[in-house]
Amino acid sequence: MAPIELEGHLFQPSKVVRWLGYWFTPALNTTHHFRHRLSLAQVIFSFVKRLSSPGACVKPFLCHRIANGLLLPILTYGADLLTPNSSALRSMDSFWHRVQRWTTNNFFSTPTSILSREACLPPVVSYCRYRRRLAALRVACAPPYANPASARLPQSFPSLSSFKAQDSSRHLTVGLSSVYLPLTWKTRTPSPPIRKHLPVDALAHLTLPLQEGLTRLPLVLIAPSPHGANIPPSELMQKTYQVLRARARKMLLQDWVTDAPTPPYYSFPPSLTPHLFMGLGKFVAGRIHQMRAAKSYLAAHTSWLDENPDPTCPRCGTEPETSRMPSSPARPEPELETSC
Repeated sequence: MAPIELEGHLFQPSKVVRWLGYWFTPALNTTHHFRHRLSLAQVIFSFVKRLSSPGACVKPFLCHRIANGLLLPILTYGADLLTPNSSALRSMDSFWHRVQRWTTNNFFSTPTSILSREACLPPVVSYCRYRRRLAALRVACAPPYANPASARLPQSFPSLSSFKAQDSSRHLTVGLSSVYLPLTWKTRTPSPPIRKHLPVDALAHLTLPLQEGLTRLPLVLIAPSPHGANIPPSELMQKTYQVLRARARKMLLQDWVTDAPTPPYYSFPPSLTPHLFMGLGKFVAGRIHQMRAAKSYLAAHTSWLDENPDPTCPRCGTEPETSRMPSSPARPEPELETSC
């Protein structure tokens, strides 16, 4: 773009525009945005990690709350609409693994898939997909006077709102590149995608797996419904909306298993709720995390639990081992010398 002249001074326009914490580039590349979010999260973590050392201070349960309530929102801000690319995702994953290791006190040799399940903190790629589903649900279940984006949904979209676009071939692609195509929400997107779709269409398409057994998506009304409106009661629609959010949470656990598979020796399922033993001290809870991940100092020691014990003596290898030590013969008392 040409520079701007103001009172004889030339000002070069910025190639990156910030709006409400979102960083936009002319090519709509999300790398700059998520790198900025990563730098903010790293600064906050440099102060927060001082609260808990590997052996004492803040318990893992509180570390989980700090990571889930403070660091994760800062790191993934903007993931509702923007998708991190592969390079930004690698940097975010590397930082998030440090946070998980700080929470669980696990070793560096612990696989990252096990590390996320022990910390009860989902991977970044699964959590970003979960955030986009919740954003799509908010748009699909919002009335047009509360969210104007819901009025851009196609006419065939199963919403209770009557204010929608005329048809799927609406004039939203005017001025855009020819690669953009209106997306029919009833069909799944091809993999890999052949063409790009309109942002509203692609966002509404994320609600497709959540619409199991529903003919219409509910409307979360801010004000009471008008008299004579042919819609269900607001209490029923609010409960249905909570059920849809629970389905999105369940899909997060399914994506967690798919995106981060664990080795065969680890059989604990993923969970978003902290484990009970995470309420113990940092040192004790860390030892439990290490034993569950099969990366512990105690793995080199033989266990007392043996379902098929071998009765042979481990020293001689021939005689059976007795359950008690044989009593040693009594030592004769020394004779006292007497002098006349």
